[in-house]
Amino acid sequence: QVHLGESGGGLVQRGGSLKLSCVVSGGAFADYAMAWFRQAPGKERAREFVASINFSGNGKHYGDAVKGRFTISRHDVLKTVYLQMDSLQPKGTARYYCAARYYYEDQKPEAYGYWGQGTQVTVYS
Repeated sequence: QVHLGESGGGLVQRGGSLKLSCVVSGGAFADYAMAWFRQAPGKERAREFVASINFSGNGKHYGDAVKGRFTISRHDVLKTVYLQMDSLQPKGTARYYCAARYYYEDQKPEAYGYWGQGTQVTVYS
């Protein structure tokens, strides 16, 4: 059984930084492409693509809203994917989820079969 556990969320002032972590257990981490999505408050909001990294780590993609400010990375020995978030803005307030699928990235949430429970990020002005 594959389990994804996010951590690192919290309350941060506008312009600040946070680093999210997602530890994967019970699966073949080295075979997974990993991604971060976020869901802003409001029941009808869709999960927005934030960043992804392929299984080898040499392919990365970012959503337009975070390009140049967020960095995704992975550590295969620790079975962990990270999201370094800099220059955070209030519109970045959301619950951040990590997700896994085999080998290659995708920017659609429905392409991912494994999800964590999320970690809340709140950015205040």
